Amino acid sequence: MSSPTAIGMVSESLRNLLLGEMSLVPRVKVTLLAPDEVGGERRVNLFLYKLQENPTLRNMDWQLKAGGPDTIVPPPLSLDLFYLMTVYAQNDPDTGNASAHQVLGDAMRVFYEFPILPPGYLVAGLKDAREQIRVFPNTLDLDELSQVWTTFTQPYRLSVPYQVSVVQIDPLAEKARPMPRRVRTIGKPQLEVPFEPPQIDAMDPCRGPAGTTVTISGRSLVGWRGYVTIGNRLILDAQELVSDQFAVTLPGDLQQGFQEVCIDVSHLCRRTLFYEVTP
Repeated sequence: MSSPTAIGMVSESLRNLLLGEMSLVPRVKVTLLAPDEVGGERRVNLFLYKLQENPTLRNMDWQLKAGGPDTIVPPPLSLDLFYLMTVYAQNDPDTGNASAHQVLGDAMRVFYEFPILPPGYLVAGLKDAREQIRVFPNTLDLDELSQVWTTFTQPYRLSVPYQVSVVQIDPLAEKARPMPRRVRTIGKPQLEVPFEPPQIDAMDPCRGPAGTTVTISGRSLVGWRGYVTIGNRLILDAQELVSDQFAVTLPGDLQQGFQEVCIDVSHLCRRTLFYEVTP
């Protein structure tokens, strides 16, 4: 896991890898510029054109803080980064872009030989990251490539798309939450029940007309925040649950058929139950 500046750190680390491992002589310059920025001839340019949340890691539960067994923290923001690798070199009257093609081949070889960024090329802020940073080719059709280039009103140049996964950004320190204390009084052999994360067990009833009030039940819910959504509609945002059962009124305009009722308790427990809307 890393600081909010991790995205820039990854770009710098990719540049370090290319500078350190490309074998052409004289050495090839590596830049991190937009296509419409001037960076000189004979260079490799990495342009970050898109980023998105990693779909696999976006639903991680809370976890213990590194080095702090008494503190739990929200999951980090996990991102995939998408780069365009573009090479620039002066055209030859006879061979045209052949020099640029040589530079491109050498740069692609480096990413092929080092699909995981080696620790020696990571900038200082990424050396303790929990996740490995992987680099692999990405699929991007010619129309999408053209859209990127036309945004900058520049003529298209041969480019290779790459994806970098995964880059994690830690939540702010104030989002951390202490674990419940087990020992109340020092010197007395009295322990509280060990920490039990909340659990959702059932919803009753599971079928009926739209607008019905249902009861959701579970265990260890007291004191946690509860959210209930149907589709993209938030129908409950309870600041603090006061019982292991709570009631939710379903919207009155639900269509007949099965509806997904998604229940989230402080991001520690998530469960999707189905409600059948009847006439």
